[in-house]
Amino acid sequence: MRELHSLLPLAISQGDPAGIGPEIIVKAFRDAPHELRGCFVAGDVATLRRAAAAVAAGGIALPTVQLSHVQEALQCPPRCVPVWQVDSPAARLPPPALGQVSAQAGQMAGDCVVWAANAALRGEVAGLVTAPLNKAALSLAGAPYAAFPGHTELLQSLAAAHQGLPLDQCPVRMMLANDELRVVLVSIHMSMRDALAAVTFDNVLQSLLITHQSLQAMLGRAPRIGVAGLNPHAGEGGLFGSEEQRIIAPAVAAARLQGLNVSEPQPPDTVFMRARAAGDQVGEFDVVLAMYHDQGLIPVKYLGVDKGVNVTLGLPLVRTSPDHGTAFDLAGTGRADAASLIEAIRMARLLSSQCD
Repeated sequence: MRELHSLLPLAISQGDPAGIGPEIIVKAFRDAPHELRGCFVAGDVATLRRAAAAVAAGGIALPTVQLSHVQEALQCPPRCVPVWQVDSPAARLPPPALGQVSAQAGQMAGDCVVWAANAALRGEVAGLVTAPLNKAALSLAGAPYAAFPGHTELLQSLAAAHQGLPLDQCPVRMMLANDELRVVLVSIHMSMRDALAAVTFDNVLQSLLITHQSLQAMLGRAPRIGVAGLNPHAGEGGLFGSEEQRIIAPAVAAARLQGLNVSEPQPPDTVFMRARAAGDQVGEFDVVLAMYHDQGLIPVKYLGVDKGVNVTLGLPLVRTSPDHGTAFDLAGTGRADAASLIEAIRMARLLSSQCD
């Protein structure tokens, strides 16, 4: 199985064609040829050629090669950009204007993700790295994409459909990781009011189980999971809120009965620092479970978005992504930093090698 899996190429979806996704992809192929060997772009040839010209800034642009079969990516020489042309009605038009939200760009981005994810689900590629898309453009694209706030929810829906399961039987979680900190989120893209309501016994326990299973595969051992409380000081014994006592602690107890190494709810203003691995210092926890989106993402992004990687846990496929958005203000300038994308590709390689 390992030998077979190693012969599969890795797909990179181009992201929103009006943003920096295509440009950081070209930069990654230029600057990290070893890491990008065997990778290809699920996207639009004209969009990638425009990006290559922007990155070259008057110099010689990287060649863009249209594949007739994805396996050809394994034989492509370094510092060229192999592209699988995704058949999308929106791609039959000239590439959309840079730096602008549009339905055309949203449809192109969505169609590329769907094609690449389905290829991964069929076992035709080793995994999927997604360049950033724009949620407003995705919504403007209409059905089916308007129903999904972002990549995670779209991929969950595709995975559930592929397995013939209802959506609630294909739970996923978002993990943000860099060299110093890993954070998993109980809830993802929703309002703060809805996120608070999502802190339930079932959701917290399910998050702990998904985190344990995924990190055990990555680390080769049971992970040490730190749990962030919801309220200041983790509720201070009920003085500042009772969710820790009523919901989170019982979920922790249930997880411990299943053999998980999980902490009691910790004050959220210190638990991330305790988990941080810096230099020779090993963190107290391998990963922190955060109760909502910004609680977990702020500390990871504060440490530097250039090294952050988004990993979707619970999917029957490998999916990683850089930890930043479409940066419309940089689109077309060639100045966008590809470091996070390169880290996402490295992570996808590591995870796909562990699939067997």
